[in-house]
Order: sequence, then C-alpha cells, then structure tokens
Amino acid sequence: MENQEKVLVTQTGYEQLKDELHHLVHEERNIVIQELQEARAQGDLSENADYDAARDHQARVEARITELEGMLANIEIIDDTKTKKKTVSLGSTVTILDLDSNTEETYTIVGSVEADPFSGKLSNVTPLAAALLDSKVGATVTVTNVENPYKVKILSLS
Repeated sequence: MENQEKVLVTQTGYEQLKDELHHLVHEERNIVIQELQEARAQGDLSENADYDAARDHQARVEARITELEGMLANIEIIDDTKTKKKTVSLGSTVTILDLDSNTEETYTIVGSVEADPFSGKLSNVTPLAAALLDSKVGATVTVTNVENPYKVKILSLS
C-alpha cells in the first residue's frame, strides 16, 4: 500500500471515519455473526435466502472496514486553524455570489472523502472549489471544466 495518495480530511471528518470503523468492527460484525448463526440454524444452506443475505451483509461490512482502514492509514488532517484566512484553501468556509443567478451560497472546502454538497461541504477537486482555491475575498473567478462556465464573486472567507 505504499505510494497511496493522501486522504485529506478535517479533524471532524477524521473522527467520523474512526467512529464508523469502530462501529463496524465492534458492533456490525457481531450483528453479522448473529445473522449467520440464525440462518445456519434453519438447515440447508444451499437454498437459504437468509444465509445468502447474511453473507452479502458480511461482505459489505468487511469491504467497508478494509476501505476505512486504507483511508485512515493514509490520512492527512487539514489543519483548519492554520489555513490562510486571506485566500481560499482546504478547510476554508467561503461565501460566494453566483453572478449569473445572483444567488449566494456558502461552502466549506474539504477533501473528497468528506464531501457532501447538500451539507455545504465541497470537495477540493470539484470545478467550483478548484476555481476558488488560492483566491481572495472580493475576487471574481471563472468556474471552468463544466459544460457552461460561469463566474462567482467571493464575498467572505473564514
């Protein structure tokens, strides 16, 4: 697993990943074991839908555990206390004005693992975030790498 790309997350995102891994290892695995035991108790496994479902559940849980362990082994925490508040960077919260629609939006720029645009968390690799990075309050930037490029103005930054 050497030379894997760093997984960028905030401290909050790191804690959420650790909590999810702990839950899967210490709680969900026990649920899967119980499901498998109950399905085996039903007898013939060759035509046992409950057993198949339990094995599928087990596979999904184990795959996610492996994925989380890989992520956590390559984590780089975005120190948002040190982010340059004069320019947009990972960990910054930025309020923008879409100059086409005249609407304001506020986003926090995070690593792709934490991204959740519906909660205002925008991955640093999205076209909008990429356009905003290293820009200052008051700057107008053009969002490219989209079907219809558009301009936004940075209103505030924290």
